[in-house]
Amino acid sequence: MKSGNRDKAEGRFHEVKGKAKEVAGKLSDNPELEAEGTGEKLAGKVQKKIGQVKRVLGK
Repeated sequence: MKSGNRDKAEGRFHEVKGKAKEVAGKLSDNPELEAEGTGEKLAGKVQKKIGQVKRVLGK
């Protein structure tokens, strides 16, 4: 798999995983888990964008 596609796939995975943690944190009234999920979701979005840029640049 090309680097750009891998970054996009991993980024999407982290977005979904982060969203699940965020929801679990809200449901269990655990602000630390919720914050961890928010951070992971944001990192996933960044990684997905990096993958899109790599794909455009042909890397």
